[in-house]
Amino acid sequence: MRFKNYMEEVVLHMIPSILSQIDCCRCERCVADVAAIVLNNVPPKYVVTEEGEVYMKVNELRNQFEVDVTTAIINAANIVKNNPKHAIEGGNDEK
Repeated sequence: MRFKNYMEEVVLHMIPSILSQIDCCRCERCVADVAAIVLNNVPPKYVVTEEGEVYMKVNELRNQFEVDVTTAIINAANIVKNNPKHAIEGGNDEK
């Protein structure tokens, strides 16, 4: 058995599709910064599960949190966009 914050899975699953629709850098550092901001602003949802069950549980509960997570990702992306931490040269290559 292990503990898992399934909000982490939901957030990491949703970030790529949301960032592809808005004007935000998608370099590794900026994506990680967005994820960290979102995870610090949404309530954790921990489950105790056996390995492999986590993904099934995440899929069942993802819809319940998609609206809140979408809003949190957009807000975090705006923060990162206005305060990027990546190197200036080449940092926005994946925009």
